[in-house]
Amino acid sequence: MFEIPSDLNPALVGLAWLRGRWEGTGYRQWPGEAKTSYAIQIDFADNGGDYLHYLSQSFETDDEGRPVKALAMETGFWRPLADGSVDVMMCSPEGYAEIWFGKLAPGRIDLITDAVARTNQAAVAYTAGRRLYGLVDGKLMFSFDRATTEHDLQSYLWATLERR
Repeated sequence: MFEIPSDLNPALVGLAWLRGRWEGTGYRQWPGEAKTSYAIQIDFADNGGDYLHYLSQSFETDDEGRPVKALAMETGFWRPLADGSVDVMMCSPEGYAEIWFGKLAPGRIDLITDAVARTNQAAVAYTAGRRLYGLVDGKLMFSFDRATTEHDLQSYLWATLERR
């Protein structure tokens, strides 16, 4: 059972279940690339403000599930709004900055991109995305669908994480 901390900013109650460190494993698959497993760590932290700081790091894993190579990192801020929606800003060293929006539901957040900006040297011509974060039996389920200039929106990453 998850308890809402007494010192939590009241604006964050709808996101309180995300707070903390999550670690797990998942898969990534994209046209022209082999399906690969990865390890992921996601941190959601607050400092008393009306937003959560988000940091995600993922690593390619070996046959025993040990991290062997950094894959991706992204950071940003999650801002819950009074109407039950959420704005999310993220950026990545791969050359992307994204604005996401979505609706909060108990233990579930569905996000779609409002804008994706990329540098001219970005790793992929990423144009749009959809993400789902859900709490299922105490675990964080995550999926990320992606579109590029070459491919329509389709499944890209998915993972199951446990609170640490």
